[in-house]
Amino acid sequence: MIYRFSLLGILLMAVFVSCNPSSSPAPAPVLPIPNEHQLAWQDLEFYGFVHFNMNTFTNMEWGTGAEDPAMFNPTAFDANQWAQVCKDAGMKGIIITAKHHDGFCLWPTSTTEHSIKNSPYKNGEGDIIREIAEACKAHGLKFGVYLSPWDRNHAAYGTPEYVEVFRIQLRELLTQYGEVFEVWFDGANGGTGYYGGANEDRKVDKRNYYDWPNTYALVRELQPQAVIFGDAGPDVRWVGNEHGFAYETTWSNLMRDSVYGGMPEYSEKYSAGQENGTHWVPAEADVSIRPGWYYHEYEDHKVRSLPELLDIYYNSIGRNASLLLNFPVDKRGLIHENDVAQLKKLTDKVAEDFATNLALTHASVTSDIHRGPGFEAANVLDEKQDTYWATPDDVLSGSITLSFKEPTTFNRFLVQEHIALGQRVKAFTLEAETSTGWELITEGTTIGFKRILRLDETTAKAIRFTVTDAKASPTIANLALYYAPKLVLAPTVKRTNDGLVTLSVPEAGVDIFYTLDGSIPGATSQKYDTPFLVDGALDLKAVAMDPVSGRQSDVTSVALDIPKKDWMVLSAGKAPENLIDENIATNYLAENGEAVVDLGTVYPLAGFTYMPMQNRYMSGVVSGYEFLVSMDGKAWSKAAEGEFGNIANSPLLQRVTFNPVEARFIRLKAIKTLDGNPASFAELGVITER
Repeated sequence: MIYRFSLLGILLMAVFVSCNPSSSPAPAPVLPIPNEHQLAWQDLEFYGFVHFNMNTFTNMEWGTGAEDPAMFNPTAFDANQWAQVCKDAGMKGIIITAKHHDGFCLWPTSTTEHSIKNSPYKNGEGDIIREIAEACKAHGLKFGVYLSPWDRNHAAYGTPEYVEVFRIQLRELLTQYGEVFEVWFDGANGGTGYYGGANEDRKVDKRNYYDWPNTYALVRELQPQAVIFGDAGPDVRWVGNEHGFAYETTWSNLMRDSVYGGMPEYSEKYSAGQENGTHWVPAEADVSIRPGWYYHEYEDHKVRSLPELLDIYYNSIGRNASLLLNFPVDKRGLIHENDVAQLKKLTDKVAEDFATNLALTHASVTSDIHRGPGFEAANVLDEKQDTYWATPDDVLSGSITLSFKEPTTFNRFLVQEHIALGQRVKAFTLEAETSTGWELITEGTTIGFKRILRLDETTAKAIRFTVTDAKASPTIANLALYYAPKLVLAPTVKRTNDGLVTLSVPEAGVDIFYTLDGSIPGATSQKYDTPFLVDGALDLKAVAMDPVSGRQSDVTSVALDIPKKDWMVLSAGKAPENLIDENIATNYLAENGEAVVDLGTVYPLAGFTYMPMQNRYMSGVVSGYEFLVSMDGKAWSKAAEGEFGNIANSPLLQRVTFNPVEARFIRLKAIKTLDGNPASFAELGVITER
């Protein structure tokens, strides 16, 4: 339910309540408080970010501004696909990068030739912004725009003339495409760029150059209901990181006048908000579903896992922030199917976690104190934002108890403040009455619009929520309890170079069963308890099972081979130990383009494995190779040669087999790398004859 209260409305309501003999006076607002547009924005909670622009076609994150508009040419652009994906996920809107730092505009602007009007898309007659705005409207989504203040293409950047150009672009976006719910200004601005061919470094006074007060005034004039995002707001602020996490203590209050876009110390000093903040500027957590903000084919296998996405959800929406999840739309102009699949896993799991509010179905509610009629504890169970429990003005603490008809098991706790009167709670505790009496489950600090806690599984006869400290009379709008079924995912396998194997799953209380003979594991297979040694070649298969629900994961299958404890790297290069450490996050950089290893003894070899570098920005990935073997490290014979066919788009483990041959020494030689840089290796392995 959306708040619809202005400050005047809040004061009028307080007068009405005080004149109603059946109700007590409402608490006075504790400044700062949100305006009606901020309250409406807060209720959205979850919406999509789309980075789709020139960088999509240049394989860049930040373009230089020198790109040819002819490079922008999506082959199957479909804004309706974006909108349907977001709507199906429960998102409430889409914000599009109308212009990124390189200055290329996705609409036919009058301000520059560096725009879609000079691209092949629809023969220069296209308007991506219009198509997205119309798709959002058709699917019932809000529409927002990102407009980079920085422009590495425009010749006038750094002069007063450019600020007027920037405002013309803003006016076009805010007058030609219908209602806009959020205007997004990036804090990155000023630096090297093309700048009309100058190719130079242009620094600007980030605090004053854009004359932000008048720029904001233009937004207020053209889209008065829109919230403005920036480091300093003025309406919504950056959370201070790009991994999507708010903070254990997250205030919606901000010392706004101390902040400006792009300030170096913002993340450390201001991004979590301040208890004594002067303005209401709530946090928005922005994060990409992939490592990059823009699409890169080599990241198709790096879409965030379900556990990662769940951590983001609980640490953003669950910590008094809204979640802006980015999709790097691909060269076709579509949200990639891998991204869609992972998003569905997230939304399905969130729906499952919050399917049943146990407080509504199982509990009665009481409190130790309340301020009088109209502010009873029962208000926390009506699922409304505009009714709430409150204490008398001079009481800054109090408890609400939920008593269950029978012992109830839960592992999620949700609480919301009535933020229309300001954020108040500074500290709280949660206790449970179990078979052994009352015990503390957890404690926390701020609440704000919404706080969600993931808890250990607890069975209780009652729970007690206590505000232990507050800025003023606490106002609690909602309390809820849920039981989230365990996350049952295929086990992860890790192995040390001496052969010790560890199996793991993301959630405690889930059993793992495994086999070492290639058979499919089940509940009667070997149960995993502690790491175990595998000192030869075999096929390990493992499955996870929830002993309560009986849910079973997909099967993990891993071909293990001889351990590397006796191996020695003989070739020169940087960090040779990384070649055989069984850790794909570390890399060996070969000095002469080859990796040479002494296996320590003679083995019947039937193939080799190569894991390319897994860094976000990869370098030296081997594409063409020769693999040689030797008995003495002097006389070498070629066992295999060729190319890793799709390694550019799928830089995963490469397995190459050949006719068995006995050898003690191996050499993987890079004939060619993808980028021409010196060869790199995350890991080298062998396949022995079975």
